Amino acid sequence: MKTNKIAIFASGEGTNAQNIINYFKGSNNIEVALVISNKTTANVLNRAKLANIPTLVITKTDFFESMNTLNQLKSFGINWIVLAGFLWKVPQNFIQEYPSKIINIHPALLPKYGGKGMYGMRVHEAVIAAKEIQSGISIHYVNEHYDEGAILSQHRCDVAKNETPYTLAAKIHELEYAFFPKDIEHIIIGYQK
Repeated sequence: MKTNKIAIFASGEGTNAQNIINYFKGSNNIEVALVISNKTTANVLNRAKLANIPTLVITKTDFFESMNTLNQLKSFGINWIVLAGFLWKVPQNFIQEYPSKIINIHPALLPKYGGKGMYGMRVHEAVIAAKEIQSGISIHYVNEHYDEGAILSQHRCDVAKNETPYTLAAKIHELEYAFFPKDIEHIIIGYQK
């Protein structure tokens, strides 16, 4: 029986979730045991079903005003939460229940270009507008503030002079696919030592 069970929270297409699912498929001690979305139409739910992973769609009431979602996590034996493109702010009771066990990925080099409303193309537009020469991804613990939890790892890419938000997004996706699952594994294995 696998001792580390991950719930992936995602709001959209689910490419990062798919990458994580694929990475841990053959793992002896880490399992993606549940995929949760706040949108009934999110493609991440289809990806999970194709991989025979249980799914759950949550409402704002479930997440923010009741213990429903936390109770579901407990019933699945979840001991790690990974946010992979999940746009709601995680409530305090989740942070208390899963201290240093909620991992998020952000498409920029925090502490810059984080915070409320900084997601997707908005981040890349801001990086280019500021004439940054590098961007990247930040993998961090979640705390009660958007994108302010302890940074666990960062991976960088150059921002070209003629970069567009779309070309930069493609570079960031490459970093996410290359590093996010490996970093999750290192964090979980390191946590156990």
